Amino acid sequence: MKTEDKIRNQLATNPIILYMKGVPTDPQCGFSAKSVGILNATNFPYAYVNVLEAPFIREKLPSISHWPTFPQLFVNGELVGGCDIIEEMSNNGSLLSLLTAAAPKAEAEKETLSTRDVEQLVQQGIPDAKVLVEGEGCDLLISVVSEQFTELALVKKQQLVMETLKEPLASGKLHAVSVKAYTPDEWQEMQINKEPGLLQIQQ
Repeated sequence: MKTEDKIRNQLATNPIILYMKGVPTDPQCGFSAKSVGILNATNFPYAYVNVLEAPFIREKLPSISHWPTFPQLFVNGELVGGCDIIEEMSNNGSLLSLLTAAAPKAEAEKETLSTRDVEQLVQQGIPDAKVLVEGEGCDLLISVVSEQFTELALVKKQQLVMETLKEPLASGKLHAVSVKAYTPDEWQEMQINKEPGLLQIQQ
């Protein structure tokens, strides 16, 4: 498939797609980072292409979109614009309206778990657990503190937590998650030595 055909297929099959430098969890330029932050705040699912890993697309897309820089946001196959336009539309409310009209079905079918849902699932399986969930969407860091981790190897601690999330991981409601498991003593020691800005679990 030619690069132009690949791009047109991506635009046709993804109602909302962002061509960016890097990936949403690790943007490689400030403009891509700002655009991702704005899109994430809408809670609409979107596809993305890392043009740094796709040089042919990076080279060809500007001739199709008539837009020379990245990121580039497309909705229903039409170019919306770059970071400045995304930010302006976010500020005046038109971006949310555009995304709502573009992907009502995708939004209705989306079945992701909230951070509160994740906390409750872990606590159902580990009743004494204190749970902190950081991040959003598919990019979650789950920190769990429990007496049940006492004398367990690190892998056993993580397996205990992952078992509580077995169903949503299998169904796709949760994707890649990072787990950190601590005994109360380990957590307390980390709090004493913690770096500035480290979040604490609310008791």
